[in-house]
Amino acid sequence: MITKCYKLAAGVAVATALLVGGPASAQDRTGWPSSIKIGTASQGGTYFIYGAGWGNLVQESLKVTATPEVTGGPVQNMAMVHSGDLQFGMVTMGPAYEGWVGESELAPGMKMDNVRAMFPMYETPFHMIALARSNITKVADLNGKTVGVSPRGGTAGTYFPRFFQDLGINVRAQYGGASDQAGQLQDGLLDTFAFAAGVPISAFSQVEAQTPAVVFAFNEEEIQTLLNKYPSLSEFTIPAGTYRSVTTDLPTVSMWNFAIANKDVPASMVYEIMKTVLDNNDRMVEIHRSALETLPENMVHNKFLPFHAGAVRYFQEKGIEVPAELIPAEYQAN
Repeated sequence: MITKCYKLAAGVAVATALLVGGPASAQDRTGWPSSIKIGTASQGGTYFIYGAGWGNLVQESLKVTATPEVTGGPVQNMAMVHSGDLQFGMVTMGPAYEGWVGESELAPGMKMDNVRAMFPMYETPFHMIALARSNITKVADLNGKTVGVSPRGGTAGTYFPRFFQDLGINVRAQYGGASDQAGQLQDGLLDTFAFAAGVPISAFSQVEAQTPAVVFAFNEEEIQTLLNKYPSLSEFTIPAGTYRSVTTDLPTVSMWNFAIANKDVPASMVYEIMKTVLDNNDRMVEIHRSALETLPENMVHNKFLPFHAGAVRYFQEKGIEVPAELIPAEYQAN
């Protein structure tokens, strides 16, 4: 599988001013790589902005080159971190669970058990955008329409087609990156663009800035149908004012996101990354507003994926109990 590698550059230059300064701490750096790769998703989505942001923080604080890698999203990140092609990545917990138990659509039957959880990121709400002139304002309007559902292997690309089928909505699904599909929406090639990411999604905001548009989600009955079928989903409310067209609170469904690491990454490195990200929440929020939820106590939203030994050490030092079933065997060796 081919992915494009992007250096921390223009698209995330705003984060440069927000970096953690000062020398790296005097920790045992045995086995640390001189550079790391972080699996994100497509440009124009929250994952790329957020991942490049925490990569920048790590690079400045720990003096390790950190590169955000454009990927297909959580499904691919889970597989590439498991294989060791990426040391780090970001996942929503639905695709993470499917990979963990060997039910990933990318590699059916392969249990991705080399993956460990790190820090909680934020909730990913599922929502959609259409141009105002289309008169599309609700899911029922999508019957027979062409809908961009984001990249294959991403959270939206995996779950939106399932959601539409579960709700009895027949759509022509098109796959692609967030920036590309936002452009296709404006060009009339898509009737709706469906995405799932921390809010606000920059691609949605860019569409609204250029043409009248409507951001919408699921109604109450649809939300209940989805919650009953997918245990990894939660209820979520997109606050009024998040987008120009969202003038009242917008209910929908969401999944939690976590940063992940390969189990063989040195525990001392993961521990320092945990400190860099979670002890500097104000800087993370300046990178992206969704990081308001990047808090140690939100680790409780991981119910199945063992935490990395370095993450266990961090949480325990903060007085946060890690369930015994989520402490990996290798923690005892550290």
